[in-house]
Amino acid sequence: MEPHEKEQHVHALFERIAPTYDTMNDVLSGRFHKQWRAKTMRRMRMQPGQTAVDLCCGTCDWTIALAEASVYGDIVGVDFSAQMLSYGAEKIQLRALQSRIRLVQANVYALPLDEHSVDFATIGFGLRNVAHLDHVLAEMTRVVKPGGKVVCLELSKPLFPPMRWLVGLYFERMMPLLAHVLVKKYRDYRWLPESLATFPDPLELCQHFSKAGLHDVRWWPLTGGIAALHIGTKR
Repeated sequence: MEPHEKEQHVHALFERIAPTYDTMNDVLSGRFHKQWRAKTMRRMRMQPGQTAVDLCCGTCDWTIALAEASVYGDIVGVDFSAQMLSYGAEKIQLRALQSRIRLVQANVYALPLDEHSVDFATIGFGLRNVAHLDHVLAEMTRVVKPGGKVVCLELSKPLFPPMRWLVGLYFERMMPLLAHVLVKKYRDYRWLPESLATFPDPLELCQHFSKAGLHDVRWWPLTGGIAALHIGTKR
């Protein structure tokens, strides 16, 4: 799939699945995505008053977690799907965080932020969906302050071969079938294993972080390597 075709495909997909996105996330991940995000926040050690931009923010679970950890710092959520953002805006309003969270419908290749303007740039379960991974990491690096962090939480490929086989079986066979049974969206949920197949493994992704100009790049496997957390620091 050509880059522009991938972008159009992913945009249309998330516009379609937005109404059931949160429910399916809970079901298909066994709610592990909540534990992974909590572990990520602990690794980040976000301090009161710090700021962040959350790329591919979707329905804004991580955006909200960032705002709550920051206490009074400003947070920007960026996504290209108006449908996903509309569901996220409802959550933000319920938590009375709309004065500190700004949602922007935009392309992640050109973030609406100045250089060196935020303490953290995060992307959760979105990096494998972009057409130009290195461009996105470079843009995240551009907007964080010197000493700031670029953080990626993403589904991954376990390095242990038997575990990789089991995870592949679940993603390729079981997950689309569950999606078909629950929400009649078999073809939409076929995208996950397809996007993961071409995504770098954890060690390769470290190299992409370094290529973007980040140093002290570290990564942690989550739940046997089903997901992985990567954090790099801007010089």
